[in-house]
Amino acid sequence: MTKAALLAALEGTWPAAATTQHGPFVLRDGAGGGKRVSAATLEGPFTEAALDAAIAGGAHIFRLSGDGPLDAALARRGFALVDPSLIYAAPVAAIAAAPRPVSLLHCWPPIAMQRQLWRDAGTGPARLAVMARARPPRTAFIARHRNRAAGVAFCAIHDRIAMLHALEIEPEFRREGVARNTVRGIAHWAAEQGAQTFALAVTAANHPARALYTALGMTEALSYHYRSLP
Repeated sequence: MTKAALLAALEGTWPAAATTQHGPFVLRDGAGGGKRVSAATLEGPFTEAALDAAIAGGAHIFRLSGDGPLDAALARRGFALVDPSLIYAAPVAAIAAAPRPVSLLHCWPPIAMQRQLWRDAGTGPARLAVMARARPPRTAFIARHRNRAAGVAFCAIHDRIAMLHALEIEPEFRREGVARNTVRGIAHWAAEQGAQTFALAVTAANHPARALYTALGMTEALSYHYRSLP
């Protein structure tokens, strides 16, 4: 699985509201949906003049892979490094396991309980709108544990790559295997939709989540970070 394919799946399953080509840069309007859908990216040869034009055109946050000339140029202009992140990936068959009956349900659009769980975790209407922009196959999951709603997640598929987004486990159900079973169950759904790769993005600082994904057999496929004006 190439890095380009993973980045295309990341964008395809968590899309911006609009994109604009500005010289070698792609500028994104995230409509309040967060950094991932609002960050500009370099898609052609880098020049200082093109960067200045992109900034003048409204780019205030950039997503980068590596620490090349663009990263250094943004640092000189006062753009701070934000949220170093990783994409983990694995063959979907290596992760998938059928969930126990009624332990993991899914539907689209999200029902009120799912929206409430996301809202409690800080995922509001703007991010729900990002999910709605993703093309099918897509769905929202709700995990159940001890006969209660225990977690929520979103998954969509782009070019046979299933990307997991917005996984939230209720605090009282953590360390009880809910996250592990939820991820495996979501991968099972993805396999049924024809996905071949299962992937997700996570901040490098989220060590508990990274430990879970490693334990499931996923590996670090690529890294990226943001540069943003204070």
